[in-house]
Amino acid sequence: MCRVTGQDGDSAGPLVAPEARALLGVLRAAGPLTRAQLAERTGLARTTLTVRLETLLHAGLVVPAGGAASRGGRPPGLLAFRADARLLLGIDLGATHAVVGLTDLTGTVVATRAERLAVADGPRTVLGRVSALARTLVEGGSGRPWADVVGIGVGLPGPVEHSTGRPVRPPIMPGWDGFDVPALLRDELGVPLVLVDNDVNLLALGEHTSAWSATDDLLFVKVATGIGAGIVAGGRLQRGAQGSAGDLGHVRVPFTRDAPPHGDADADLEALASGPAVAAALRDQGVPARDADDVVDLAQRGLPEAVRAVRQAGRDLGAVLATVVNLLNPGVIVVGGTLAGAGEHLLAGVRETVYGRSTALATRDLTIVPATSGEAGGVLGAAVMVSQHVLDGPAEA
Repeated sequence: MCRVTGQDGDSAGPLVAPEARALLGVLRAAGPLTRAQLAERTGLARTTLTVRLETLLHAGLVVPAGGAASRGGRPPGLLAFRADARLLLGIDLGATHAVVGLTDLTGTVVATRAERLAVADGPRTVLGRVSALARTLVEGGSGRPWADVVGIGVGLPGPVEHSTGRPVRPPIMPGWDGFDVPALLRDELGVPLVLVDNDVNLLALGEHTSAWSATDDLLFVKVATGIGAGIVAGGRLQRGAQGSAGDLGHVRVPFTRDAPPHGDADADLEALASGPAVAAALRDQGVPARDADDVVDLAQRGLPEAVRAVRQAGRDLGAVLATVVNLLNPGVIVVGGTLAGAGEHLLAGVRETVYGRSTALATRDLTIVPATSGEAGGVLGAAVMVSQHVLDGPAEA
């Protein structure tokens, strides 16, 4: 089995034998089934099916689930995937917050802890505190041994080389460049498998899993301190060659009659439509707005200057997304992040521009909606990333 070098611990063996993954996948997707139904759906011979089921039963990943309806005689026994057979830890780090969640193998959150935490304090300080929160979750209330925790997923607010789990020149994370995040967390928590990704990728994965699993092509856009996108295409998260796909913040907003004047120094989308950029624009108008939270509060209260500024941020975002829609043809665009808290003011600007500038075919069935997963979205995505790895095998395998 191939491993993700640098992210998997050397002692992290596969949770599911490769030959049994497809069988487990059928049970995960279809719910409780009889042996006869499993044989029919998988095409496996009776002996092969029995051997692979025994492997899954012994691991506790499959359990008896009562009897099916009988047509006479003894009812056939049902078998089901046991989602709580193991636990996962999901960690979502933002510029000013940390959320740690304990989940089952489907990403269903069992418990969470959230805390204000400055990522600029550096990796050892931040990851040390996150480890303490994780220990509180597992040891303080789960009633489960640490051995049941089979993996940790981490989302970071900056570029991440997914193959190693190391941040690469993250602009708002001083001291994190090249830092071995998986190694520190393995040492702190004793869990061999640690996978790290960009936070927006994991938000996309969480939103896709929780709300849009029937949609194969989804774009998640986070508008907060920075602006980034997570891309789901063909039902799978797309990271690109080095893991940097989705960096919308440094795409230049095209000049149009609807866009405010901007020069080479401030042409990037992030410089026009991020939370700090909108707050700065309001301050230039004499409106006291320190950050994105203030912008959202003022817009929700209906202050005209704030409403106009947020709507324009949506238009600028939409100007970039119109090109993305033509290129990728997503079925859904989900908008999240702090500035999305302004609700329809931001989305109205996005829709106005995307529907007006993208091709008719690309927008014919396109839905643009706010994120629904809330604070737990990043934790859910981090857990799903690990769950897919341990149940389906590494993507590189």
